[in-house]
Amino acid sequence: ELKEKIQPEILELIKQQRLNRLVEGTCFRKLNSRRRQDKFWYCRLSPNHKVLHYGDLEESPQGEVPHDSLQDKLPVADIKAVVTGKDCPHMKEKGALKQNKEVLELAFSILYDSSGQLNFIAPDKHEYCVWTDGLNALLGKDMLSDLTRNDLDTLLSMEIKLRLLDLENIQIPDAPPPIPKEPSNYDFVYDCN
Repeated sequence: ELKEKIQPEILELIKQQRLNRLVEGTCFRKLNSRRRQDKFWYCRLSPNHKVLHYGDLEESPQGEVPHDSLQDKLPVADIKAVVTGKDCPHMKEKGALKQNKEVLELAFSILYDSSGQLNFIAPDKHEYCVWTDGLNALLGKDMLSDLTRNDLDTLLSMEIKLRLLDLENIQIPDAPPPIPKEPSNYDFVYDCN
């Protein structure tokens, strides 16, 4: 019962974390017709969670790319669906199926309007989970990635342990304990033998 009571709070926390990561943005590699991955593009969510800003970059950026330097915009309200893996338009091309399985596992697309699409290949599995979860959260759908499941399990077990501490007759003080005095000298060495 306690798990069920706490779960919505924790899912909301995970959702906020995912959306904050989308606001920071990510640099993605661009696949061209010859499958060379030398160009980059950057995508990030606006702080009010209403617009995706994206644009091409010459090289991989150091740190965040500001919104105003990204030329293209996609209102979140226009997004129809998020598809992953084999369902992505850029993975249905003839050459894409011959591609390695890794790329297929990191591919996702945003479908908008009648035929508009934004195609992504995440830099790694972690970014893939963050982006697919964040986009699903924006659309009001469930976050289904392994990363969310792991985060949920970890945070739920920690929260339950913390809440049950009181039941074990452990007094949790209101104020932190005082910091001990510094030693008179630092010439001590632990002899582990």
